[in-house]
Amino acid sequence: MTQTDDWFGEETATFGDRLAAAREGIGLTPADLAKRLGVKTSTLVDWENDIKEPRANRLSMLSGMLGVSLTWLLMGKGEGVDAPDDELQDLDHDTLAVLTEMRALRVQLAQNAETLAQLEKRLRKSLKTA
Repeated sequence: MTQTDDWFGEETATFGDRLAAAREGIGLTPADLAKRLGVKTSTLVDWENDIKEPRANRLSMLSGMLGVSLTWLLMGKGEGVDAPDDELQDLDHDTLAVLTEMRALRVQLAQNAETLAQLEKRLRKSLKTA
């Protein structure tokens, strides 16, 4: 397994990463895709930055428009876009190692942010009932 084999996998990339990669893969700007979906550009950008999540009907539309499976878009499994092999082949070993470590940290940050959000939600709920 090379370092790029699971580039857009569940443990490596977020939903927003896969959405942005698929959009770029078909040559659309965020504004172009947002217009086709009937949402604001800022909404699409929030999805790509993992700030907000689209509803189920938008997810289905996204996978169809982007030519990727819904499973790939959500979890990085199934039919999706290829890893950016061409860009990475020209990098030296140290640079690739730094990029790989940065990506791992980004995933860890996203997981920690999700945990933090869940804790905050629980705390707010308990404050309302107190």
